[in-house]
Amino acid sequence: MSDLIIWTYDWVPKGPRGFVRDLRLRWACEEAGLAYSVRTVPFDGRETNHLAQQPFGQIPFLSDGDLEMFESGAGLLHLARKAESLMPRDPAGEAQTVQWTIAALNSIEMVTVPWWFLEVTGAENNGLSDWAKSRLGQLEKVLSEREWLVADRFTVADLLMADVLRVAKLRSYGDRPASEAYVARMTDRPAFKKARADQLAHFAAADRSR
Repeated sequence: MSDLIIWTYDWVPKGPRGFVRDLRLRWACEEAGLAYSVRTVPFDGRETNHLAQQPFGQIPFLSDGDLEMFESGAGLLHLARKAESLMPRDPAGEAQTVQWTIAALNSIEMVTVPWWFLEVTGAENNGLSDWAKSRLGQLEKVLSEREWLVADRFTVADLLMADVLRVAKLRSYGDRPASEAYVARMTDRPAFKKARADQLAHFAAADRSR
């Protein structure tokens, strides 16, 4: 049995399925050929039922033997240190991978998640549109000039950036052909398809017990 355990909810409503962030860790393990198992915490009572493992009551969190960590970005970097397929081993390649992984979380996701959430809830002018448009435009320029973010090959930075960008609301916002091609290319990878299918099956199986 693998020491790697990815923790997620036992069930979620249909809307977020395929986007729950344990998929990021599943995808990384599939890319790297790392054996792992999936365990769950209850969706009901999620705000308080696993605070010892995740102080904000969120998922995913990761167990690796005696090591436990929360936050998907931290988990991805931990997995990347196990597999050169996820992160180069030369100092420059590793530093750039970490740099773009954090950029996906801090420069893109930090802006886009509140933007699309408020858009979905019907806010007419949430004040984030110009900021999101600027950040996505800057990233579009980067992606129009390269196939990969780092080292001329797939890394965990691409995995995370693509997962941030693949939200339907973002993909339909503006004309960003390089970003769309990038997302399509990343989500066509067999490891992503398997991770997503496994997550969907996991939550669908739980429907029968509710």
